[in-house]
Amino acid sequence: MTLQDTVALMNSADYKERFKAEYYQLANRFKGLKKMLEEWDRGKLKFSPTCPRSTYDIQLNAMTDYLAILEARAVMEDIELKEV
Repeated sequence: MTLQDTVALMNSADYKERFKAEYYQLANRFKGLKKMLEEWDRGKLKFSPTCPRSTYDIQLNAMTDYLAILEARAVMEDIELKEV
């Protein structure tokens, strides 16, 4: 799912749909950052990051925690999330 695919969900009056959009957007960004860091580790990054690696690691860890919280809430609130 792309960020563009979440626009209708974000604009929904239903909070469960907006919740799904939040989750899918975060998952998309998480995957992008993780891919960037993997390329960095393999020496295949096509640009020079301006932040130290540790900053990106902290961000990735925070995103991991945030995803876990949203997944737990989805179970508690009976919100079905698609595999992303």
